[in-house]
Amino acid sequence: MVIEARGIHKSFRIPEHRIDSLKERAAHPLTRLNYRELHALRDISFEVHKGEFFGIVGRNGSGKSSLLKILASIYRADAGTVRMAGRLAPFIELGVGFNPELTARENAILNGVLMGLSTRQARRGLDEVLEFAELEDFKELKLKNYSSGMMVRLAFAVMVQADADIMLVDEVLAVGDARFAEKCMDVFRERRRAGKTIVLVTHDMGTVQTLCDRAMVLHDGGQEYVGESEEAAVRYMRLNFAGQEVTEGGVRRAAVPDINARVVHAQLTDGAGEPTENVEHGEPIRLDVLLEARRDLSKPTFVFYVAAKDGVVVFGFSSELDNGQPETVVAGDRVRLAGSIENALVPGHYGVVCWVRREGFGGDMGVQPLPLLDFMVYGTAPRHGLVSVSADVRAEALPGPGS
Repeated sequence: MVIEARGIHKSFRIPEHRIDSLKERAAHPLTRLNYRELHALRDISFEVHKGEFFGIVGRNGSGKSSLLKILASIYRADAGTVRMAGRLAPFIELGVGFNPELTARENAILNGVLMGLSTRQARRGLDEVLEFAELEDFKELKLKNYSSGMMVRLAFAVMVQADADIMLVDEVLAVGDARFAEKCMDVFRERRRAGKTIVLVTHDMGTVQTLCDRAMVLHDGGQEYVGESEEAAVRYMRLNFAGQEVTEGGVRRAAVPDINARVVHAQLTDGAGEPTENVEHGEPIRLDVLLEARRDLSKPTFVFYVAAKDGVVVFGFSSELDNGQPETVVAGDRVRLAGSIENALVPGHYGVVCWVRREGFGGDMGVQPLPLLDFMVYGTAPRHGLVSVSADVRAEALPGPGS
């Protein structure tokens, strides 16, 4: 094995009342700070084998990032031991070591050295780094003038250059555009084939199902499960969605989290049928999704939600199998969901999620949320709310009562 963790404990002291200024300290010199203890991790034990893709999942605040930082020696555990065999590359907070006053070229060389490369190796790999990050034309631009997306691409490219034996990855794919995220996934697949070990913290159960050999579920700092990635994904979903109900035809039914399907591909297309990430305001949203059943899906329903960047759902719709088709989609078979959607969205960033529902046993319903894609609506339409609607409201001036 290349990673062995035994009995990891980690706590943080959180002040009940913060004193942020000298003035406040001078006004209350005798004030004693009271602290509460936050137990971020409690008795965590696991091992990761050479060449394994290991997932760590859990709700926000469950201790995932704290554990990854202990593995990367950023935090020191209060108790327990961690043993690592091999050179380590932490993809935790990309760009933390960058100097905004230096150019991309200078930062790439400097951070390559910090990752363990010699100066000669860092210089030799510079062109490859800039090409991967798609920043060849901006290599002499200071980082303070970079966008957040450009910064992420450069940081990831520098990390990849290190070619370490063990990669610790914390939600790297949650930032940057969809095309670059897929490029990152290709790197992980390539490293996995090369026998590298990858530990990934993620909220994307599709990634856990398709890439991870095994996974661990954390909850409130404790270790809920370590084992098969499929079972870990189911347990994670139960932690997030257990107890929900669905109302159909006036009848309330229990919604049981389950793994129903996986995304083969999900994309928007333009009028010519080519993939696109941008849609002009007023133009139809053309959706093309291919799902593969992970289990037999009895009378499946596919519920789509389109949400704004802050998570607010703007609208939704549902689709079912056409009449004349079998009521059950057999495990391994595929379902294509394609068509156009009226686009009343004002310019901005949006995301699409599909909830796959299937009939269960005893009247319950198996449900699974599948994040599909993000896209941008562009144009010059005025932004009043989240949708632009047609209206026929006339204004008429009337004489006052005393006229």
